[in-house]
Amino acid sequence: MIDRRLFLQTGLAALAAGTVPLHAELDRTKPRLGVVVGVSGAETPDKAIAKVKAFGLTCCQVGVGMAPASLAEPLKAALAKYQIEATAVMTLGPGKMIWNFYQGPLTIGLVPPQTRAARIDALKRASDLAEQCDIKAVHTHCGFIPENPNEPLYAATVNAIREVASHCKANKQTFLMETGQETPVTMLRAILDTGLDNIGVNLDTANLILYGKGDPVAALDVIGKYVRGLHAKDGLYPTDPTNLGEEVAIGKGKVDFPELMRKLHSLSYTGPITIEREISGARQEEDIRSSIAYLQRLIDSAYH
Repeated sequence: MIDRRLFLQTGLAALAAGTVPLHAELDRTKPRLGVVVGVSGAETPDKAIAKVKAFGLTCCQVGVGMAPASLAEPLKAALAKYQIEATAVMTLGPGKMIWNFYQGPLTIGLVPPQTRAARIDALKRASDLAEQCDIKAVHTHCGFIPENPNEPLYAATVNAIREVASHCKANKQTFLMETGQETPVTMLRAILDTGLDNIGVNLDTANLILYGKGDPVAALDVIGKYVRGLHAKDGLYPTDPTNLGEEVAIGKGKVDFPELMRKLHSLSYTGPITIEREISGARQEEDIRSSIAYLQRLIDSAYH
């Protein structure tokens, strides 16, 4: 069992050395580690992808904002320059989003009718951008998909997912639904009700906990065979019925990462494990470096 003492030891060792081993990322028989980066505003593609390289990683997921077509050439060039694989592009689309339990269902994802069409368009643009950059997946939060499949919003959301996924399929891509706002069984129902075979899951290990929708290890019993991407993130369950739980550094929350890795191995998962730390500044970099070392040890242990 690799516990939190090992997390601290390996994290501090990585920080002291200023680097991490690359062998596992190059071995496609086991998951490879990556990191989430964004390419909007002052954060140019070159700056963002250079950060991935500086962490000693070989892959990333890229947040592309409104996915303007002008982003394709600089993003493709940066990926080639630093020899980084972008495993997915991400966009939420336009419009206000409030990340809590009261306004969230009204503002997040493809569920709210007033922003649905614009967000479908943004996801299609992201798919076209990804196609130009030879990126094989597009992902987003679909929103608080109703638990009750008889609600009108449920059918409308499934139709929206089907429209986006169909566009992705034409571009030979997988459309990834990120866990969080819905229970695993609701996500499974929505995937099956689209009737398409190019829809998968981006399992955010913390989001199921932050939203109080389940446990990420147990969720693999329901949606495991659909997992095509994974956000490595940690968090605490909500204790305030208005607000989400707290996101924390990996190793300080409720995610059982050793058991998660064993379960992923039992499912023959060899895709990317992409670290996401939702803070900024020096502490973010420190936490990411510690997480790289910790998670790599877990991968090597589970996939020996």
